[in-house]
Amino acid sequence: MNSEQLSQILQQAFPQAEIHVTGEAGKFDLRIVNSEFEGKRTVARQQAVYAPLNEYIASGAVHAVSIRAMTPEEWRKASMFGA
Repeated sequence: MNSEQLSQILQQAFPQAEIHVTGEAGKFDLRIVNSEFEGKRTVARQQAVYAPLNEYIASGAVHAVSIRAMTPEEWRKASMFGA
């Protein structure tokens, strides 16, 4: 699994989201900016991101992910401070 493949999987699950994936060899950093995260706690956001990845985690194709799941407003504020 490479970052482009993982990005495609996440884009199918979150069609309206801005998705950025980096990494290789099963270790990935994910940034997903989606208005659907509005009002959801961090754990609920992460669970939503893990859901389409579960089969790839179970198979070993993905074994480590770092998730930043944010609303557009949270991303705008984070970007102002170089996040």
